[in-house]
Amino acid sequence: MPPVKHEQQIFHVCWELKKKGKAEATIKSVNKSLKYLGKHADLNKPEAVKGFIAQLDKKNGYKRNLTFAYDVFVKVYKLSWDKPSYYVASKLPKIPTAKKIEMLIANASSKLALAISISRDTGMRPIEIMNLTLKDLDLEKRFVYPATAKHGSPRRLKLKQSTIALLKAYLSNYDIGLNEQVFGIWNSTKYGDYFRDNRNRLAKKLNDPSLKTIRLYDLRHRYATVLYSRTRDILLVKQQMGHKKIETTLMYTQLVDVDDNDAFTCKTASNDKEATQLIENGFEYVATTPQDFMLFKKRK
Repeated sequence: MPPVKHEQQIFHVCWELKKKGKAEATIKSVNKSLKYLGKHADLNKPEAVKGFIAQLDKKNGYKRNLTFAYDVFVKVYKLSWDKPSYYVASKLPKIPTAKKIEMLIANASSKLALAISISRDTGMRPIEIMNLTLKDLDLEKRFVYPATAKHGSPRRLKLKQSTIALLKAYLSNYDIGLNEQVFGIWNSTKYGDYFRDNRNRLAKKLNDPSLKTIRLYDLRHRYATVLYSRTRDILLVKQQMGHKKIETTLMYTQLVDVDDNDAFTCKTASNDKEATQLIENGFEYVATTPQDFMLFKKRK
């Protein structure tokens, strides 16, 4: 019996998602999952699909993603099924050290090194970085204004001087228009593939298997963890991460024990006028000494 062809049905499902304004990453994930399921089961027969998912020798997270995609199919075509539930235990992410991230950057091509540096500096999602256009960047003030994915709040993020240097060198080799994407035809999938290839090559080169445990998204987790460690301001972390819900951000309150090698410039003030000048120049009040000197700090 020839296999059932589902191309038109899957296209229709993706089109319905697009009309509802769903993120491109979501649409691509559903499309990929449905194509996989369609190769092994008749998508018009929910019990057959359910049975196929159940017998897979895969982790529950993978099965849950397939179930989510097929549930979209079921709803679009008004089918009926008893949706299975695959429990995935919550785990805190491992936070890579600043040293290992620097090693990954040093081992990468100029384009990949720039992308990894932006991930490190800003905690942006890979898809947000790949969607950056030249007009989203302020090279003079070192700010980036990403189009936030997943309906989060708009935000302004700061780049390190080293990243700006990489960015200027990269832009000098390409003629990129203001509305053109900085990373050209790269997308989040390609970025992830290149990141893992670079990471695995470095792990083999240095005989350091621990490098292979670093995921691209761990750079985002590190950014949030360091930011919370510095500020203890969970609402600021939520804003800077572009989260829609505070529940998503609360995880980082448990991940505060990280290395943070950034240095500070420290100043003292003996009166209100000096303190005001320091605050106007971006310094943050820390404490007052027994001798009544006010201590301020600003990250270099």
